[in-house]
Amino acid sequence: MTHTLARAVLPALPAFGLLAALAAPAMAEVDPAWPGRRGNVLEIPGLPPIQLPPGVRAFTPNGPGVDDQPIRPRRPIEQSRPIRPGRESPPPDRREEGRKQPERIAPHSTPTNEAQRAKVLDALHARLKAATDDEDAKGVAGAIERVWLRSGSDTADLLMTRAMAAVAGHDLKTAERLLDSIVALEPDWAEGWNKRAMVRAHGDNIDGAMADLEHVLKIEPRHFAALAGLGAILHKSGLDKRALDAYRRALDLYPQQPEIRKSVEKLQIDVEGRDI
Repeated sequence: MTHTLARAVLPALPAFGLLAALAAPAMAEVDPAWPGRRGNVLEIPGLPPIQLPPGVRAFTPNGPGVDDQPIRPRRPIEQSRPIRPGRESPPPDRREEGRKQPERIAPHSTPTNEAQRAKVLDALHARLKAATDDEDAKGVAGAIERVWLRSGSDTADLLMTRAMAAVAGHDLKTAERLLDSIVALEPDWAEGWNKRAMVRAHGDNIDGAMADLEHVLKIEPRHFAALAGLGAILHKSGLDKRALDAYRRALDLYPQQPEIRKSVEKLQIDVEGRDI
């Protein structure tokens, strides 16, 4: 695909509206060591070392860094003083026996972070699909994208911030290297693959972009931004029938997208013809 094609693809990708707002901190000189960490500095081959914020530990694809030591359990605190010789134990408080003890919650009944995240996304997607006002729909879509943008890993989130800052600065090579590290560290984070697909589309790597978008949709089938991006790439590649399917799926999830609706109406005539 030519540069003209890539420029035509990208306006249809909603996820890129966030990129220009991110700023990149200053970087040090290049150190090719990886995987590794020196103090609280994360090192990636071909990129400058990245200073991690206080309290953040860097994890590599092979596990924790060399200085990640298990936390030793504390010695239990004595609940009562020892009874001196010659003194009897205090009589039990009979009033406590009649009191109803609180029920203990089974460990498996406590919702996990992943379960809470899924519950929030379900509610937001329901609101997005039912929205009848464009502004309200945009607000809900933005909330969904903010949930997608959190990986649960401080290291991956920091790398994503740096990658988006590199995109905003038109440094696609650095952005793709950072995103390569992100998908290696967090392969189940759909947004890592989605952002790399966008960067690859910018760099005319259409096959790589399509592969990444298909990976996104395996992890998060309701990713309307990835579906819109896939539809744009397929349409520009002449695969109108598949593009129409992708656009329709994006529109079903997020109906208040006038540009996607226009694309569906046009492709529907091209692919299926006019009604008689």
